[in-house]
Amino acid sequence: MPEHSEQPEQSRQALDEAYETWSRAAAGVLAKSRRVEVDDLPDTPEALLSTQTRDGLTVRPLYTRRDETAEPGVPGGFPYVRGADPHRDVLTGWRVTERFGDDPASAQRVNTEILEAMNNGTSGLWLAVGGALTADDLATVLSGVYLDLVPITLDAGASGIEAARALLAVLDGAPAGAHTAAPTAATTLSLGLSPLTAAYSGRPTVAPEAATELAVEVAGAHGAAVRTLRVDGTDFATAGADNGLELALSVAAAVAHLRDLTAAGLDPAAALEQLTFAVSVADDQFAGIAKLRALRRIWARVAEVIGAPNSGGALTHAVTDLSMYSQRDPWVNMLRSTIAAFGAGVGGADQVTVLRYDAALPADARTSGAAFSRRIARNTQLLLLEESNIGRVLDPAGGSWFVESLTDDLAANAWAVFGDIEKQGGYRAALDSGWIAERVAESLQTRDVAVAHRRESVTGVNEFPNLAEKPITGAPATATDLVGATPRLARVGRAFEQLRDRSDAQFADTGTRPRILLLPLGSVAEHNGRTTFVANLLAAGGIEAVNPGPLDASTIPTAIADTGTPIAVLCGAKARYAEDGPAALAAARAAGLAHVLLAGPDKEWPAGDDRPDGSLRVGIDAVATLTDLFDRLVPSVPATSGASA
Repeated sequence: MPEHSEQPEQSRQALDEAYETWSRAAAGVLAKSRRVEVDDLPDTPEALLSTQTRDGLTVRPLYTRRDETAEPGVPGGFPYVRGADPHRDVLTGWRVTERFGDDPASAQRVNTEILEAMNNGTSGLWLAVGGALTADDLATVLSGVYLDLVPITLDAGASGIEAARALLAVLDGAPAGAHTAAPTAATTLSLGLSPLTAAYSGRPTVAPEAATELAVEVAGAHGAAVRTLRVDGTDFATAGADNGLELALSVAAAVAHLRDLTAAGLDPAAALEQLTFAVSVADDQFAGIAKLRALRRIWARVAEVIGAPNSGGALTHAVTDLSMYSQRDPWVNMLRSTIAAFGAGVGGADQVTVLRYDAALPADARTSGAAFSRRIARNTQLLLLEESNIGRVLDPAGGSWFVESLTDDLAANAWAVFGDIEKQGGYRAALDSGWIAERVAESLQTRDVAVAHRRESVTGVNEFPNLAEKPITGAPATATDLVGATPRLARVGRAFEQLRDRSDAQFADTGTRPRILLLPLGSVAEHNGRTTFVANLLAAGGIEAVNPGPLDASTIPTAIADTGTPIAVLCGAKARYAEDGPAALAAARAAGLAHVLLAGPDKEWPAGDDRPDGSLRVGIDAVATLTDLFDRLVPSVPATSGASA
């Protein structure tokens, strides 16, 4: 990891003094907001304003020249932090890689779609083989494609060897152009064999021995122009692995491949040049930028250790994270994908694939045609490249104190986990012992807790849900019903969406959704914040909030009778609870309500013998709370109409 830049002692002292000035000012603001003295603050301003990432990294509130690190080389040169491709064309940027072959279509139709897409901005191809397309279809599918200019990646599952040989035959038989371009990182063909990462995720794949044998053959015939093995970090990320864990597992799998290749006779440089990496990018743009830069740093270190640093440029294919995609309000996925694609591009990915915005929906539940959703995904990248000009600067985040620090921290985190894997005996031993599954499960649990408590927001799902949106049609889907999904796919919003599925089932059966009555106390100005909060929270679980307007003890019985629900929520300000709360609660009890909740912290309720049965407030486990409320309202309604996976 790079050390801090050498700075004159006087300059360093000035930086420290400036930081102390900021710290004192921040402490004053924090103390004022908390209504305490500065000396009574529980920690330093930096600690109080810092946040923790899911992989345990600390993001501080302010980065200054004090955090400056040494220059990490130039793009295309060791240690490759700033990019693996020394020949990157800034007028082209990264390759806009589009996936074909998932939809039912003939080989000729897919070829037409490919040529149309390339006329409209696609510059890389990712081909799914083994479903609608077979290995024998590749010659037709790639007719008219300039194979020396377009990077092609295969995803052929158990048919990987057959498809790889078919693609190589197409490549060998392609007519030479008048001006054939020399192969670069931007035009590398990937045969896409990923037996080691697929062994964790459960995707169909080929035997590692067969993949190694083919890689040795390909290295001798094509050198670095064709790469056989794909280390697919999305296998881990979509199952719940955090960024550091994804990188560590990817590097561990790649090192296992290196050992196989060198044992089979390849020298280290040739072995390194038979690998590519797939990296998952989500809607945290800075994490995406740092992840790609950190992967290249780590892989360069591996190449250095085995004696081939000049072959240590990790070629990366960034793919938007399927687990971040929502089934509810799926149009928000366009925004998530834009942020992810921005992070991938700025982070120096060689290829970027934006999945369709409806990728989390089974095919029979989609409301848009494939051509439309594919065009939206393609144009997301083209807008970044051609209108925002993101690709015209190599490593535009380079030199940012925050990004450089985050890159170093993430690389150090991943390297430490990689060391733990090596202590287990390497990737295979860690996989066989269940160590990898346990670590990913722990990471998933951490993420699920954050989502359940709504510390991690999923717009349209656990925040700002639209309860009136059209229900998802079709039978419940498993993860493998989704294109590109693995059996271990764990989408971020799935727990809330399963509740919404139950609500849809109730609506389909009865014409109404589960309902909870709000009991607003005081003026609209007093209760509006809490009625809005509660309605939003309940809607996230598929429960309708009925707001009759301001009530008091005399009007509460009528509202309860009109609504016919056994659960209500008292909503008001702390002062109003003290004044009118006990009488309102008594009226609700007398009217027969079995369960009365409080909007806000329990401590706001005045002292007395009768208290509400619970509270709805910021920070609760919303999934557990909503599930309990749903079970009280509708004891046994299965999810029969939704599509959560």
